Amino acid sequence: AAGFAVAQNGLPFFNNASGSSGSESSSGDSVLQTGDGSSTAATTTSEVTELVANSVVEITTESVTTGSFFEQQILTGAGSGVIVTADGYIVTNNHVIEDSSRITVTLRDGTQYDATLVGTDEKTDLAVLKIDASGLQPAVFGSSSDLKVGEQAIVIGNPLGQLGGSVTSGIISALDREITVDGHTMALLQTDAAVNPGNSGGGLFNANGELVGIINAKSSGDNVEGLGFAIPSDTVKEVVDAIIQNGYVPGRVSLGLSVVDITDAQTAMMYRVDTLGVYILSVNEGSNAEKAGLQAGDRITAIGDKEVSSTSDITTALDEYSVGDQVQITIVRDGRTGTAAITLEEQSHTSAES
Repeated sequence: AAGFAVAQNGLPFFNNASGSSGSESSSGDSVLQTGDGSSTAATTTSEVTELVANSVVEITTESVTTGSFFEQQILTGAGSGVIVTADGYIVTNNHVIEDSSRITVTLRDGTQYDATLVGTDEKTDLAVLKIDASGLQPAVFGSSSDLKVGEQAIVIGNPLGQLGGSVTSGIISALDREITVDGHTMALLQTDAAVNPGNSGGGLFNANGELVGIINAKSSGDNVEGLGFAIPSDTVKEVVDAIIQNGYVPGRVSLGLSVVDITDAQTAMMYRVDTLGVYILSVNEGSNAEKAGLQAGDRITAIGDKEVSSTSDITTALDEYSVGDQVQITIVRDGRTGTAAITLEEQSHTSAES
């Protein structure tokens, strides 16, 4: 959507600045396989690996970007995923597949499939894919709430995007560790099992071979060893169930618009703006944002009483609101500042809206 123009009309609607899936069960119950908790005998890392390795997949992505001379370029990425149903539903991280135009899934035996994006949830950094396959081996969900610090932890994934099926082991180092990822504060599991780029979206398993977390390597810093994080399986199960059944997670708030970060002069020139910040890229037709008069090209400077200058700032600000709440948005258009009151809607689709 490069080259959108800042609206040239004033602010007529603004106040003065001073002021379902085929796999869904008929009862609506989870379609995911859950352990019964009856197994208590710890198994070795090799035994767990043999039990669960077929449930972990490699993910490669392609996305289109505009280069410095406005030429189109194809960027590739890689990550991991975990099969959650025998008919091809797969969970991974949202940041692994975000903005991808093509997603390819490779099974442990080397078979490749083009994947369809079912839905995403930015708040938990989770996404669900679907491949046209059957007879797959889904992971069995364990309960992350039953985990104890010090118990065995086994990570299987695709580190560096080239080493699919790699296994590392360690312990659960901490529970409910608060980590902020893309503006969202998340309660994550911590492990000392080796985690590297490419492990994102892969599985964290306990000694019984149950899935207790989805690795989120993105949240670990550079040059840090023995410090990996995972989204707890209780959270994963709830979100994946919702996405499979609805295509999204009910209750997530939306402003009804899409935004873009403009962080350098080159990007500002491409979008024909002269100030860095976060801009409205598009407004959903029929949304409350459209009714309030927001337009593509408006620069958002505040959500409520919080100043914002990036999409992550907007995400953080919206975490304090619920669907149906009214929030005041402050924008700049044509050098003039204005505000609009918007009733927050429920996010109900897979596009990158705020």
